[in-house]
Amino acid sequence: MSLGQAIAPHLPYLRRYGRAISGSQPAGDALVARLLETLVANPAAVDLDHDLRVQLYRMVHDNFGLVAEQAAANDDGASPEIAIADARLRRVPSLARQALLLTAVEGFDAEDTGRIIGRDTDAVNALIAEATEEIERQTRARILIIEDEPIIAMDIEMIVRDLGHDVVAVATTHAEAVAEAQTHKPGLVLADIQLADNSSGIEAVQEILTGMNVPVIFITAFPERLLTGDRPEPAFLLTKPYQPATLRAAISQVLFFDESTVPA
Repeated sequence: MSLGQAIAPHLPYLRRYGRAISGSQPAGDALVARLLETLVANPAAVDLDHDLRVQLYRMVHDNFGLVAEQAAANDDGASPEIAIADARLRRVPSLARQALLLTAVEGFDAEDTGRIIGRDTDAVNALIAEATEEIERQTRARILIIEDEPIIAMDIEMIVRDLGHDVVAVATTHAEAVAEAQTHKPGLVLADIQLADNSSGIEAVQEILTGMNVPVIFITAFPERLLTGDRPEPAFLLTKPYQPATLRAAISQVLFFDESTVPA
């Protein structure tokens, strides 16, 4: 296999990584272009008998170290969600951001990540913790819970508070949910669809959304009522009984891509 054939499958992922650490597609592509220029000039810069993927990411890392603070052109083609993610990640210190991306996105373990960024495993784990803490700080939100079953509401509230968020209210009816939303202007709504007075959580959320733009996670024992194809279906729908870890992950995912919690 030629060097070009060996490298080709890795290029889309190297471009993704380059974009993530530099903040724009043009800057990320420039990092990968520099890598390719290096290999054209000096094919012996990598050893095909050893882990090529680690070596390629290490080269991107080293190139980024040379141009880390160069101004990058804006990537006007990026989706709003990618732009929000980029904005968050740029607020994470550079090396911590790279450690987080290499493990959480690119799938390297801590040992290989250390080989790429030139740190030992303990240092890598510390950097990941630093990046995670910063992202959690950015995505703290005020959350409205719409749930008529007291035990479930208490469980959801505990999970939300354990994640560092504030619970502004727990509503049990349509009218109460709308009133609490108007009063508190939450950054996230967690909603059941069948409420205490036989009113509809779906209709409550629809009314809330007429007055504000807020992400919603539905948590219900009746997902078929939402997955009908008759109306726009929710992006986040958890089925009761839910796993606490699944709810935590859904909340973090929603808030990570929500622009309302991006610091100014």
